[in-house]
Amino acid sequence: MQPEQQGIEVAVLVSVGRHPITGRARRADQDARGLELALGLERQLPGSRVGLLHAGPRSEESESALRGYLGMGLDTLTLLEQAEGSDAIPALAEHLAAAPPQLVITGARAERGEGSGLLPYALAERLGWPLVNGLAAVEKVENGVATLLQALPRGQRRRLKVRLPAIVSVDAAAPAARQSAFGPARRAELAATPVPAEPDRELAEWQLAPARKRPKRLKIVKAASARDRFKAAAAKAEGGSGQVLEGVSAEQGAEAILKLLNEEGVLR
Repeated sequence: MQPEQQGIEVAVLVSVGRHPITGRARRADQDARGLELALGLERQLPGSRVGLLHAGPRSEESESALRGYLGMGLDTLTLLEQAEGSDAIPALAEHLAAAPPQLVITGARAERGEGSGLLPYALAERLGWPLVNGLAAVEKVENGVATLLQALPRGQRRRLKVRLPAIVSVDAAAPAARQSAFGPARRAELAATPVPAEPDRELAEWQLAPARKRPKRLKIVKAASARDRFKAAAAKAEGGSGQVLEGVSAEQGAEAILKLLNEEGVLR
């Protein structure tokens, strides 16, 4: 007789994303994929309940982005309201420890802020729960043990069993998120709860600056034998835009090399 699959409590951690072109606030792609996976569990495991959780400051911009998750079919989102620059991990850990869900789903990396991808690991360490990254699917949950499908490089998959409660992170291997409906998103509730602000001391020591374009890397020829390396070195440059300098002084040669490096974007 097959053991009966049980409904579980699922908490999805969501963040305010950033559009890669316009820079405007939006729902984060990986977090939305995590929510899509959780909503699939409601159909797969009858009796399962999905909740949304976010820790951070409340503003018009962030509220608009968070409602993008609510438009996927949920009625409420729990907002742990903090001051800008606060450490979200203590607030999230305290909230989850007070009423532990069986499964916590989060994106692998935030789209703004530090974007280090360390939050799932730090949260799992603080709670003492197992962590699985690169989740592609939840196959079943039986007797407090979840059978998961983990995404590996080159399209490979690995089946894992993990005892609940657990934290899982998702990336682009998870199912794509459905479109957010504007009407339900506006009607849903943002349940804000002020929490004590704990400054992020490590972040306060960082020096933040706008990202600059990286220098262009020169083509590196990888060859297995000395013969292949010699052929690559002696081969005529592609494109026909090269220049052969003969009978010039050292200063003229240096100027020509410097000009080429500037044109190729190697020097900044």
